[in-house]
Amino acid sequence: MTMHLTHIEIDTTGLPAPTPEIEQERKVAIFDLLEDNSFVLPARDERAVPPGPYRLSLAIREKRLVFDVTTDDGAPAAEFHLSLSPFRQVVKDYWQICESYFDAVKKLPPSQIEAIDMARRGIHNEGARVLQERLDGKAEVDIDTARRLFTLICVLHFGA
Repeated sequence: MTMHLTHIEIDTTGLPAPTPEIEQERKVAIFDLLEDNSFVLPARDERAVPPGPYRLSLAIREKRLVFDVTTDDGAPAAEFHLSLSPFRQVVKDYWQICESYFDAVKKLPPSQIEAIDMARRGIHNEGARVLQERLDGKAEVDIDTARRLFTLICVLHFGA
């Protein structure tokens, strides 16, 4: 049984067009996720879990983050809605540090860029931890998968 994602779709319906930097972040996160991820749906309420691999659609609906998971052949596997509230501050912090990073890359020396990037990674890791906590009992993801999914949440949140 393969427990990973083979396809990721971001539902941007109703969201503003992303900036080139945000579009690049999204593309890199999806590419990295599809290269290597761990996504396990635990048994819930005595129901059998459809075997993976899975396809994931991420969306924001009614101010909630929606994970719509299907099997590779399109059969429904799981759907869960998470409150965006626990993500708000860490997403805001992440975008602020990303803006600083994007600016720094254009004009600062490598040592200063590296310091900003370390701070960016720290905030990114915090966002991944929040996501793992929020997914508890719904889906099990390793830290690298959580980091990449957090990037996609940031991209969605940016437009929400």
